Amino acid sequence: MRQQRNWSRLVASFVLVMMLTLPLSGCFATSGNGENAALAGDTVNLIYYTIGDRDKDLQMVNDKINEILAKKIGVTVTYIKVGWQEYGDRLNTLVSAGTPFDIAFAPEYATYAQRGAWLRLNDYLSNVGKDMYDAIDPIFWQGVRMDDGGIYGVPTNKELAVRDQWMYPDTLVKKYHIDISKYTTLASLEPLLRMIKQKEPAYQPMELDKESQNFFALDGYEYVLEKKLPLMVRVPDPHSPVVNIFETEEARKVLDLLRHYYVEGYINEDAAMRESQGLKRGAPVFWKAAGGGPLAENSWSKDRGYKLAAYPVTPALITTESTRGGVMAISADTKHPVESVKFLNLLNTDPEVRNLFNFGIEGVHYTLDRYGQVVPNPPKDNKGNPIPDAQPNYGGVQYTQGNWFILKTMGGEFPDPLDKWNQFRVSNKEAVESSTLGFTPDLSRMPIQMQNIQMVWEKYFPSLMTGSVNVDSVLPKFNQELRQAGIDEVRSEVQRQLDAWRDAHQEWEMPSFKDLSASRR
Repeated sequence: MRQQRNWSRLVASFVLVMMLTLPLSGCFATSGNGENAALAGDTVNLIYYTIGDRDKDLQMVNDKINEILAKKIGVTVTYIKVGWQEYGDRLNTLVSAGTPFDIAFAPEYATYAQRGAWLRLNDYLSNVGKDMYDAIDPIFWQGVRMDDGGIYGVPTNKELAVRDQWMYPDTLVKKYHIDISKYTTLASLEPLLRMIKQKEPAYQPMELDKESQNFFALDGYEYVLEKKLPLMVRVPDPHSPVVNIFETEEARKVLDLLRHYYVEGYINEDAAMRESQGLKRGAPVFWKAAGGGPLAENSWSKDRGYKLAAYPVTPALITTESTRGGVMAISADTKHPVESVKFLNLLNTDPEVRNLFNFGIEGVHYTLDRYGQVVPNPPKDNKGNPIPDAQPNYGGVQYTQGNWFILKTMGGEFPDPLDKWNQFRVSNKEAVESSTLGFTPDLSRMPIQMQNIQMVWEKYFPSLMTGSVNVDSVLPKFNQELRQAGIDEVRSEVQRQLDAWRDAHQEWEMPSFKDLSASRR
């Protein structure tokens, strides 16, 4: 594992040198080292990378964070945000080339853990990290534990089951008296999409992007690792074999239907090329899908700028993927392991620090209403007038930065209920664990196959999963090239590991998908 990582570093070093000769992109924060050092004195400075658009006031918030951290734990941070589309490649370069950093958001947590990129935290969670270990739901720790027993990242304490939800403009739902609870399959949407195309031409009936959606979850499928490796198991069956999802009948039905929707003009024409951009403010879109927990439509309405109605279409199922949806990890090469754990411990247990990262500075970026809820302050022009629909001057990416249950709730136009976090706790207690919760295949000895499979996936997945190409001609090519890339070999290895993992775990029974789905709301 370590040998492979060193080889990867050599390969990536040339890339890194070339990158350093180019101008830095606007996604990076200025370090402010002079100010931070003067402020921190003898404190330890940690380099922290996370995902998100560079905020206008990022340095202002960084300075305020350091003022507080220096007093509480003798630490400061260099807070670096890297853009949504660049983060994955930048993190890979950092790890492969051995560029010094201390903490990073880890979207591909397991893959990097197997590469030896992250610090094993087990020995720290009983002392300097004990407070956060006790504060975070034990199921999250179960989800991030690797097969060697090691915990290599700190999971975000949030909803345990991230359910696929379909959202619609509330005005159109009311105008046409739509019962959104009746539309829980891809095929059931067609009458709605046809009506919107005919009666509401200003609205895009269905919005997709190149990342698409996991429509296979509607049939009970779960990825064994990540979607760029299209191997899945059916969760309702505890003995389900590992399959290449694109060789299944269920996938063929999904692809044919998406192609039909695209030809009919329901799906945006640029879907296969459109980068994932979340909810563009003010965009007239009828149907869009996203993963979320209870009350997700409140935050989505804020992002979209108008009220949305949403309904979950997959069961409240706790999967390995859902528990690893917001992991922060410490570099295995950090020179400050104790200080890094202290920082993550504080971030997950101290409301002042957590709210500062998420909302910015009170009185500058938000005010509190009479209920103690956060009301964001809109950006203003040079004359002090609010700028309509402008992006805020600062905003944390909530799922990437620690414990939600110590965050303030949101007020304003689409306020959260005051008991929001209690509703989350109730929802977490009702969620059901997947039959493969905690399983992570170790494919570190198959790097060439994994790389080749990803290249094939990137070539075909966006166009197929947005309906942009003819399924009859493209799907056979996709599967043929996946086989040439080694997917059958990888599938056999994953199956072998899964069989061994199942033998080592107690027999598991799950309520039927029908029973789970009936309890959605």
